[in-house]
Amino acid sequence: MTLRADHVAGAAFIAFGVLVIALSGDLPMGELSMPGSGFMPKILAGFTIAFGIVLIVRAGESRPFAEIEWNDAVHAAAVTVITGIAVYFFEMLGFLTTMVAMMFVLLVAIERRPLHYAALYSFGVVGLTYLTFVYVLKTPLVTGPFGF
Repeated sequence: MTLRADHVAGAAFIAFGVLVIALSGDLPMGELSMPGSGFMPKILAGFTIAFGIVLIVRAGESRPFAEIEWNDAVHAAAVTVITGIAVYFFEMLGFLTTMVAMMFVLLVAIERRPLHYAALYSFGVVGLTYLTFVYVLKTPLVTGPFGF
């Protein structure tokens, strides 16, 4: 049997789903009418495992793992590092500041977009997200030292 890309990806999704279930094991499930804090992580982990299994079953349609080119690894690593930095500063700077900065840096440094388009897009997407969560969904977001 040839090891294919979807075999590896499916196994990674299954392992991640099992990890989430293990880490959220002590959270209460609640009931269907009143779900607990463990309900959503376990449901999403179950879907992640199920789709990982689907990937493995249909892996014959993907390229062999040995033929995958890794020339995009630097790009993926840069995105991961920038996102990790944003996660680190999220509590300190708040939702708006962190997300605008992260999206702006990703668009300018990684995607090489013009500054004015990156700024407009970053403020627009994060602003719309903020309005949706705070005013439509009535969900408070982390505020930073600047009050937003």
